[in-house]
Amino acid sequence: MNNIKGIILDVDGVIIGEKIGFNSPNPHTNVINKLRELRNRGIPISLCTAKPHFSIGKVIKDAGLNNYHIADGGSVIINPINNTIVKKHILDKELVKKILKMYIENDVYTEIYTIDNYFIQKSQECDITPKHIHILQANPVMLENIVEESHKYDVTKIMPIALNEEDKERIANLFEKLNTGLTLSWGIHPVANPLKFGIITAPNISKKEGAIEISKNMNIPLENILAVGDSTSDWQFIELCGYGAAMGNASNQLKELVKTKAKGYFYIGENVDENGIIGILDYFDNI
Repeated sequence: MNNIKGIILDVDGVIIGEKIGFNSPNPHTNVINKLRELRNRGIPISLCTAKPHFSIGKVIKDAGLNNYHIADGGSVIINPINNTIVKKHILDKELVKKILKMYIENDVYTEIYTIDNYFIQKSQECDITPKHIHILQANPVMLENIVEESHKYDVTKIMPIALNEEDKERIANLFEKLNTGLTLSWGIHPVANPLKFGIITAPNISKKEGAIEISKNMNIPLENILAVGDSTSDWQFIELCGYGAAMGNASNQLKELVKTKAKGYFYIGENVDENGIIGILDYFDNI
C-alpha cells in the first residue's frame, strides 16, 4: 500500500453481513484483526455508514480505529474513541416536526437521531423495532408523541423505514411534496431485507461530503485513499478516491463503475459473507 495512505469503508455489506454470529451484528474476528493490523501500520481506516456512531463503536474500539469516521450518512464526523466531533449537522426543529407529522399521519415507521440516541413513537413499535435493534445494537428511546416532543432534541437525521420497494416510492413521494430542501437517500441492510432505510439529512450532506471532510481533517489527499462499498450509492464517495473496490455482493452497476478506474486502481472482491474485504485489502497491499 505504498501509495494508499488512508481507507474509507462502507459498513453493512462490506464488513458486516447477514450471517448472525459470523459477521452480524459485528464483523468476523479475522476482519477485525486485518483492520487492526493496517491501523497499527499507520493507515487510518474510516468507517462510512448511515448508522449512528454508537452502532459502530464496538468495531472501532476492537480494531483500534483511533481516527475520524463518517456516521449518520455524513451528518456526523466523529472519533468516538476520544469523543472528538469534527462536524455535526443539526436539522431545523420546525422542519423535523413537519416531516414527522406527515409520516406519522401516513403510517410510516419513523425514527429520529441525535448524536448519542435514537427515538421512535411508542405506538409505532412493531416487528421492525427488534430488527433495527439488532442492526444498531442499541434500544430506541420511546416517546409518547414524537411530533410534539421532537423539539427537545438536536436531530441530526430522520429515518423513515419502507416495507419494500413500492413503499419506498410512496415515502419518497411524500417527502418530495413537502419541498423541505433536505436530502433523502436510501440504504439497505443484509439482515433486514426487504426493508429500505430512508436517510433524511441537512442539504448537501452525504457520504461524498463525509469523504471530503475525512480527507481534509486527516490531511490525506483523496487520490491516496482506497474506498470500498457494495451499493450503487457508494459510488458517490468511491469515485472521489484514487483507489476503489466493490464487494462480490455489490450491485452490478457499482462493479461496472468501479471498473472505470485504471488497472491497478480497482478491484472486485468476494462476498461479504466470505470476508471478502480481507482479499480486497490484501490485493492493494501487494500491488
